Amino acid sequence: MIRTSIAALILAGILPAQTPPAPLHDLTGVWMLRNPQSMRSFAGATFTKEEPELTPWAQAKYKEAKPSNNGSYTLQTTNDPVLTKCDPPGVPRVYFHPYPFEFIHTPKYTLMLYEYDHVVRRIYTDGRPIPADPDLTWLGYSVGHWEADTTLVVETVGFNDKTWLDRLGHPHSTQLRVTERFRRIDRDHMQIDITMQDPQALVKPWTTTFSIELRPKWELGEISCSGDYLDFSKFEK
Repeated sequence: MIRTSIAALILAGILPAQTPPAPLHDLTGVWMLRNPQSMRSFAGATFTKEEPELTPWAQAKYKEAKPSNNGSYTLQTTNDPVLTKCDPPGVPRVYFHPYPFEFIHTPKYTLMLYEYDHVVRRIYTDGRPIPADPDLTWLGYSVGHWEADTTLVVETVGFNDKTWLDRLGHPHSTQLRVTERFRRIDRDHMQIDITMQDPQALVKPWTTTFSIELRPKWELGEISCSGDYLDFSKFEK
């Protein structure tokens, strides 16, 4: 997992030399993925430059994938369920959609509102445990707690097996468990440490760190799975 210090982020040009500190126990606002240049050759489609170590079951499933992002398959020949069926992308694949998302805190849970296809995710923060036998859903069942004052740790289980982990088609099973650590570096910058564990699909945990930036003047728009989201020409570079 990539763990980056504030000094290293400043030297890399990701953070300005002076930036206001992060507020405590608060991720409120609209955020946009903004990974460093060193990750942009792969981070639009997958989590790491290196392939994850897959089980034989997952290798067979992966060979069946026909992703469209690398040009091998067109929108007419791909079998990507997001493109062919308008299926929800699931977690953590949702981060590959180049649209902002918003955090809203309540006393019982934190909402993540994604601009893409009106996706709403509920993260319970009222102290409840992860259920032993959750219903299987697209986004899973998420429980979060604060670690120190500026990191929200989220554990998610209860996924169905209909989604891909990324845009390349890496599969997962219903045993998938995703851990996200939303680490607010300062007021305007946050890093998301993502760990995927799945004994049926992954030989060992698959980990990465994504960077996002606060967009205080933005409001979420409306992107539907009707085809308009396929026009990437106006996205932030």
